[in-house]
Amino acid sequence: MPGLHHVELWVPDLPAAEPGWAWLLGELGWQPYQRWPAGRSWRYDGTYLVLEQSPALTADIHDRCAPGLNHLAFHAGTRQRVDQLVAAAPAHGWSLLFADRHPYAGGPDTYAGYLTDRYGYEVELVADR
Repeated sequence: MPGLHHVELWVPDLPAAEPGWAWLLGELGWQPYQRWPAGRSWRYDGTYLVLEQSPALTADIHDRCAPGLNHLAFHAGTRQRVDQLVAAAPAHGWSLLFADRHPYAGGPDTYAGYLTDRYGYEVELVADR
């Protein structure tokens, strides 16, 4: 079956990273899926997202501008829902990127909020057309 199976993000501090991701993913309809001492996962349909604090990490921050993952983009519902999530995000450890161009930082045809967490992971919350 084609499609994305899962994405695994290695974080330097799982207890610190988990609350922000749990809030965001929960707001987007993802359900807690798995828990183990070094990781957590959430599932939406047949895809899951993993946060793991691996002992093999070579850095303590993600550089979204380096080769590799730049950001994860999520369907976020209506424009009003995107605005609600962006407004609530700072209380959960997320900061707005591209504030001077928000909510059209992706161009005039895309209404979205771009957020980053303290470790440099970026998410794009895309409104329905």
